[in-house]
This record gives sequence, structure tokens and C-alpha cells, in this order.
Amino acid sequence: MSKILNEVLAANKDYTSNFGNKGDLPLPPGRSFAILTCMDARLDPAKYAGLSEGDAHVIRNAGGRASDDAIRSLVISYKLLGTREWFVIHHTNCGMELFTDDIMRDLLNSSLKTASIDASGWHDCCEGHGSAEGNYIDWLTIKDQESSVKEDVLRIKNHPLVPADIPVYGYIYDCKTGRLIEVPAATAAGKCC
Repeated sequence: MSKILNEVLAANKDYTSNFGNKGDLPLPPGRSFAILTCMDARLDPAKYAGLSEGDAHVIRNAGGRASDDAIRSLVISYKLLGTREWFVIHHTNCGMELFTDDIMRDLLNSSLKTASIDASGWHDCCEGHGSAEGNYIDWLTIKDQESSVKEDVLRIKNHPLVPADIPVYGYIYDCKTGRLIEVPAATAAGKCC
């Protein structure tokens, strides 16, 4: 077994020893809202949004982007589980700002091994084979955080499966301070009718 696997299983054992009545939490989120945010390990939505288990849906992907799958999850969150407000929360110093679709496609075409970055840009290790499959994915990279938050709020609000009466708020999490900074143009775009 790997060291990480052992650590995860040991942590789970500790967690289950104090699980208490969490098995009785209802399926719908108790506070009736959802957060779409980045998968970045520095972000802890439970802490920055004051969540306890069972409070809210947290949907995470690279960049916290309003991808088709993220919208799918939000629609299920509303339609079947009753959430009534949604947050789009991107963050400062996001890895999705460090490359473009073309860079990602070139790296994947070259090799499937982990790439590295330095002052001159991204580099492949040139080992193994690559794949052209990355050419068919929109990587939803980020050029400007405020613009991407607004873009995602608008995409969600304008989606034909999203009811007009769900407000969608736009924020950026500051990785240096832990503060949520509103993107007023995004929140304005996401207001309900």
C-alpha cells in the first residue's frame, strides 16, 4: 500500500469513530444553496463559507468553471434537491491562469506524463506517447478572474434549464487572506427577476 493510501484509510477510521448521527442527515442540503468553486487544494469551502456536513452542495472542478457538467450538477441540485441560491467562487493565483487551451493541447499531444513549468513556460518531459484527444476539449482556461466569474454567472443564468428566480452570486476567494471578494458585475448579472 502507498503512504497516501494508508494515511487516507487511517484518517477515515478516525472519522468514523466519531461519526455520530451524521448518517441521519437528510439528502437535500439543509441550507438550500450550492457553491461552484475550484478544485484547488488551498480552498476549503466548508471553512470559508461556514458549512457543516449536510448544509450545502459543493461542486468543484478545475477553475470552478460553469462547464456542462457543473451546470448538470446545479440543475440536479435545484430540480431534485431544492437549492434556491447559487455561488460561483473562483480564486486568486489559480492554476487555470497559467496556460491556454493551445498550450494544454500541445503538451498532451507531446506526452501524457506530468509537465513542468519554469520562467520560460511549460515543458514536457518528452517521455512516452501523447494523444490528440485533448484537441477536442474546451479547457476553460482563465485570462482574467473577474471576467471569468461574470462569464460563468451569465452562462448559468442564461441556461435554458435554470429557472430565472435562482440568484447566482459571483465571488473571488483571496488565497492570501481567505476573504471572499464580490464581483459586483457578476452578482448583478446573476440577480433573480
